[in-house]
Amino acid sequence: MKLIIAYIQPERLGEVKKELFDTEIYKMSVTNALGCGQQRGYTEAYRGVIMEVNLLKKVRLEIAVNEDFVKSTLDAIIKGARTGNIGDGKIFILDLAECIRIRTGETGDLAIG
Repeated sequence: MKLIIAYIQPERLGEVKKELFDTEIYKMSVTNALGCGQQRGYTEAYRGVIMEVNLLKKVRLEIAVNEDFVKSTLDAIIKGARTGNIGDGKIFILDLAECIRIRTGETGDLAIG
């Protein structure tokens, strides 16, 4: 079992979800996040004062999958999120020690579904 965490551009979320649904990956958590990487933010003027904005809006996806679905999930995220520009995002893959479905008490691969 793996936990896939992806940080993507907010405007690419719809395309990433479409690609995941086409790959039959339906279970995910989505949260708004702030961060910066290679693009380092930008500057803007607000009421005559120049401000440096170095935390940019991102979307964080968390998807728990069984080993058989890791590659297809990664391919779907990359296909939906890639624009070829700096700031497309990052994907992290973590080993998932255990998963428990609260409703039924199932554990492991069965709980992920």
